[in-house]
Amino acid sequence: MSDKFKVGVLTSGGDAPGMNAAIRAVVRTALVNNMEVLGVMHGYEGLVNGEFRPLGPRDVGGILQRGGTFLLTSRSKRFMEPTGQRDAIRRMNEAGMDALIVIGGEGSMNGAYALAKQGVKVIGLPGSIDNDIWGTNIAIGTDTAMNTIMDAVDKLRDTASSHQRAFLIETMGRNSGYLAVMAGIVCGAEIVLIPENPVDRQEVAAAVEDAYKRGKTHAIIINAEGSDIRTTELATMIDEMDLGFKTRMTILGHIQRGGSPTAYDRVLASRMGVKAVEALVEGTHGVMTGLKSKGIEFIPLADVVNNKRKINMEYYHMVKVLAR
Repeated sequence: MSDKFKVGVLTSGGDAPGMNAAIRAVVRTALVNNMEVLGVMHGYEGLVNGEFRPLGPRDVGGILQRGGTFLLTSRSKRFMEPTGQRDAIRRMNEAGMDALIVIGGEGSMNGAYALAKQGVKVIGLPGSIDNDIWGTNIAIGTDTAMNTIMDAVDKLRDTASSHQRAFLIETMGRNSGYLAVMAGIVCGAEIVLIPENPVDRQEVAAAVEDAYKRGKTHAIIINAEGSDIRTTELATMIDEMDLGFKTRMTILGHIQRGGSPTAYDRVLASRMGVKAVEALVEGTHGVMTGLKSKGIEFIPLADVVNNKRKINMEYYHMVKVLAR
């Protein structure tokens, strides 16, 4: 039996570009610090089942540029229950796992906190394209998703202008309008709809009609999937009201999750992965790595799960100003 400190690493919930870069950083930093690393397959479900595999430097070679997560991910109903958590801790003990690094979103951080409260040494890394995790300015994967949306909207704008149409584009964001708002700014949308700020249907209609009257060749409406108006409903409404533009609808869907991570996400994920291992070396745990103005900091998991990240409404109002 090895007496080396053994750390597990898993990815949970929705995948985000840059997760592989984070895993790579965790593995190689741990090895430099004379630790052993176990990769946990299929997220918390794999933790409950004891699906572990040793990871060496070559196992994480060639994954930096890959989207998704090579450890695979899933959502685990069993782990949400106390019995599932006890089973997971038992599997960890049987494998000699001394600590666990969890890469994922809100639900993943809640799972990490549940383990921390039961004495497990846990470090969280925020990975979410929605950027809805409290305690960090930006999460792993957000920048890549934003660039994917920008590229798609720029291309849709070309055909919208050619045919003088209003394009309704649905982004991800069940509970957070971050992607929709930032896309509205960088893509020049006429109006953005988000869960945090319900909008009257007449306001949408007025924005489209105003764009037509002012001589615009197109109108871009960006709708977060969690807003109070469905995208299909908006398309029907605009056509029926005959506001000048004919409408076309595009739901970007899971294309926003995929793709090779941007340089920014690769660096962010690497910094957070290195910092997570350094925390364990220093004896710090029960925290999440977060990007703050001074760099990567440690945020207590208790604070992460007990607070909700709010969108900066200044950006939302900026969309309206810049749409003139």
